[in-house]
Amino acid sequence: MPLEDAASPATGRFSPFETDLDQSRALSLLRKATDGADDGELFLERRRSESLVLDDGRIRSAGFDAGEGFGLRAVRGEVAGYAHSTHLTEQAVARAATTARLAVAAGGGTLAAPPPGTNKRLYPDTDPILDATFAVKIDTLRAIDDFLRGLDKRVVQVTASLSASLQEVVILRPEGDVLSDIRPMSRLNISVIVEQDGRRESGSAGGGGRAGLKALLAPDHWADVAREALRIATVNLSADPAPAGVLDVVLGPGWPGILLHEAVGHGLEGDFNRKKTSAFAGLMGQRVAAPGVTVLDDGTIPGRRGSITIDDEGTPSARNVLIEDGLLVGFMQDRQNARLMGAAATGNGRRESYAHAPMPRMTNTCMLAGEAEPEALIGELRDGLYAVGFGGGQVDITSGKFVFSCTEAYRVRNGKIGAPVKGATLIGDGPTALQNVRGIGNDMALDPGMGNCGKAGQWVPVGVGQPSLLIGGLTVGGVGG
Repeated sequence: MPLEDAASPATGRFSPFETDLDQSRALSLLRKATDGADDGELFLERRRSESLVLDDGRIRSAGFDAGEGFGLRAVRGEVAGYAHSTHLTEQAVARAATTARLAVAAGGGTLAAPPPGTNKRLYPDTDPILDATFAVKIDTLRAIDDFLRGLDKRVVQVTASLSASLQEVVILRPEGDVLSDIRPMSRLNISVIVEQDGRRESGSAGGGGRAGLKALLAPDHWADVAREALRIATVNLSADPAPAGVLDVVLGPGWPGILLHEAVGHGLEGDFNRKKTSAFAGLMGQRVAAPGVTVLDDGTIPGRRGSITIDDEGTPSARNVLIEDGLLVGFMQDRQNARLMGAAATGNGRRESYAHAPMPRMTNTCMLAGEAEPEALIGELRDGLYAVGFGGGQVDITSGKFVFSCTEAYRVRNGKIGAPVKGATLIGDGPTALQNVRGIGNDMALDPGMGNCGKAGQWVPVGVGQPSLLIGGLTVGGVGG
């Protein structure tokens, strides 16, 4: 079925001050809530999302969700009052203002300057849900299932999913400024299980970003994703048990940057450093990584999953350098934390939805490329591991200690990539791993667009990226040598 059979255009953009609320009355209530406060805002949101999952040729789930609401915040010092509601009415805003006002108490604060304006646009404002009809989406998922089963007789299970959403936000500031953003998101994911001689292994691939579904639904695109998922599964069919011990490790480019995100990125968020609960607290200006290591958080990359035109406080996103040539030079900040630390907001004040207050969060966290050829980095391994794909992991922000599981990895001996291994976990701590970077590849790549980051019960989409990295002396958890 052709993609031109898409549904009709959306019925209209989110305009709460035209359809639900009187802007002058809402502003008056917000100003009463923030009188004597340091900061605050009225954050209004409408979100629509659709998800489809096909499992073994059958639709396992099909969902559509739509909702809207607001959150009102008043901030004074380290205290923030926050109230939210699904009702866009003056009465609900008035009740929220009364609740948020409790944090301001007797006042005495000085209202912070508003965020600077921006005219940039990092993504289209079309609704990706409307890129194709429901029938086209179902037909595509079934075609993926048929394609994979036709490629390899060992395929015993296929799971394919499509998701698309549109988030529209409007932010009213106490000084009267109104800021808005329209944020699309789409993703395709394919997982496959293969069986041979009684052994079953799985592989998955996918991605997306802040764009429509059309590119993801194109046969040449999803066929490549399906082949990659199948490749990983078949590689794991022949994998040996992973070694255990302290080994030098080469991380592949792109998605392995999730280790950087978790083990290092969270420790560079401003609130953890202000509270001195980060392994990087008190180290500004000092060497925290090997020479040549430059880490940044960049929310301005067009179309990427973690990109935002403005953050959820209205501050324009930015390209923020965090570690430069091994020296700690910056943290990611929201407005409240930046003010308390005497720093500038960096466009990293993010929230999951109107029901949550903003906090410092990553966008697209990357390490810049070096000059080494990836093959040369692998060639330096006498007995080590080449880790290409990662699954889940755990990190302790205070110590920086991490444990990550590898979904695709290979034993390397005398500079030659050998057999794949399964069951490998990488164990270490972020600061030490940064100091032990011995080689940086020239092949920096971004992930395909599949990251979600959790913090304090909130989830936001993020991106990661890095070049190939040679890290000395990581502990590899496995089953033996």
